[in-house]
Amino acid sequence: MRFNLLFVSMTLSMALSINACAANDPKEDSKLDTTQKGPIETFLQGCSTELETYCKNVTAGDNRLLACIYAHGDKLSGRCEFALYDASAQLERAIASLRYAVSECADDLEKYCADVEVGEGRLLACLDSNEKSVSTRCKQALKDVGLNQ
Repeated sequence: MRFNLLFVSMTLSMALSINACAANDPKEDSKLDTTQKGPIETFLQGCSTELETYCKNVTAGDNRLLACIYAHGDKLSGRCEFALYDASAQLERAIASLRYAVSECADDLEKYCADVEVGEGRLLACLDSNEKSVSTRCKQALKDVGLNQ
């Protein structure tokens, strides 16, 4: 199975950046489903042999691991290729879900959260704190994508 390794690397790069910026609220951690691997874990586990073989001396961060994997793209195992593909697919679904939620909540975000800084769950917390005023459409979208119970 061959696919565009550059696209997958860019998508995973974005995930690593999002993961670094979007820290979970410790109170919400108990609600997380820990049985399902996220895209970063999928990549790290699926490409563990390649990371150990080709990238063991690479310092993690600033997309250096992905650059290393990209540089050795012609030597990747099927397992690693599939992990990259799977991680990319997970990210595409997450981005689509977020796009849907933002679209459905755009008016509420503008009305109640215009001055809130983006990141670290602040916009979701703002919508939560204004729950009684937030539109039904937004509430349903948040529930649909698993951002609200």
